[in-house]
Amino acid sequence: MTAAEKLNIAIIGAGIAGLACATRLQQAGHNVSVFEKSRGLGGRMSTRRTDQWQCDHGAQYFTARTPEFLAQVRAWVEEGVAAEWSPTLTSFGDRPDNLSRNPQQQSVPRFVGTPKMSAPANALGRSLNIQKHVRVTGLKKSDTQWLLNAEAADSTGSQHSFDAVLLAIPGPQAAELLAGADEALSATCRQYSMSACWAVMLTPQQPLAIEFDGAFVNDHVLSWIAKDTSKPGRCGAETWLMHATPQWSQDHIETDPDAVAHSLRAAFLSLTGIPDAHLTHADINVHRWRFAQAEIASDRAGDSTAPGYLWNPTLRLGVCGDWLNGGRVEGAWMSGYHLASRLTD
Repeated sequence: MTAAEKLNIAIIGAGIAGLACATRLQQAGHNVSVFEKSRGLGGRMSTRRTDQWQCDHGAQYFTARTPEFLAQVRAWVEEGVAAEWSPTLTSFGDRPDNLSRNPQQQSVPRFVGTPKMSAPANALGRSLNIQKHVRVTGLKKSDTQWLLNAEAADSTGSQHSFDAVLLAIPGPQAAELLAGADEALSATCRQYSMSACWAVMLTPQQPLAIEFDGAFVNDHVLSWIAKDTSKPGRCGAETWLMHATPQWSQDHIETDPDAVAHSLRAAFLSLTGIPDAHLTHADINVHRWRFAQAEIASDRAGDSTAPGYLWNPTLRLGVCGDWLNGGRVEGAWMSGYHLASRLTD
């Protein structure tokens, strides 16, 4: 690559999509700067930690089916930042009045980050230029350059110029940032609605007598339960994770977190049959993922030709993320990977 072909590229968002995109572009010889508003990397591949316990409260595991992502997962396993998780799984019935457990077979290997879910993201980020605690507040085209306005955690502002800008953030946030920069791209992002997910982390004082490590729940307040300490590489006290359904989460998106914790704790007790007294002194923590799951607009559903990313070659402006590519960790990684490939091509 000649100096004239080398681009200065900004990537907004350091989730798996943004990191995969940045890694591939940097390997191709471009200068890449990543801006992340949070303190950590990985987006929903995240882990809450204290001195006593830890818990993956976003993405629970990932699978790999495409050759490209399979190669990446193998590299993570060899590096020691991911491992296969073989949980004892069950499911609770398909009707509110049928909550009997049904054992689940593991049809495809499931992987987790080790020793925490964000480990693969941290591995990807080690060789990248990432500015954390920096929120991008505006985009403006000036001649051939994009001017990017950013605000640091201490409220100091700065402006940067780039040849290309790629957004690896949830659809509603991308739509807002693109307004005025590319109205067509912004409108496309608005076609994807995203629902919330309430997560509750529960650490009992004593281990619970529950025979499964993970459970899929149908037609209930909860959609997923997992014993986080059953995952490889974990340490600390036994901790359980509960995810509420998208509908319940969206209906209670502004509910007080203590009330959410109370409701999901009660649902957990009802499903597992654990006596209330066993959780009297449990440590309970709550997190709200405002943009957790995407739902494409009905007029775009079933479009198998969609590439899994958005790209305006004239403006050198693009968008990637799991919400554009079927959700899941693999979808996020492939979205960023393919957007980067589009630029390098």
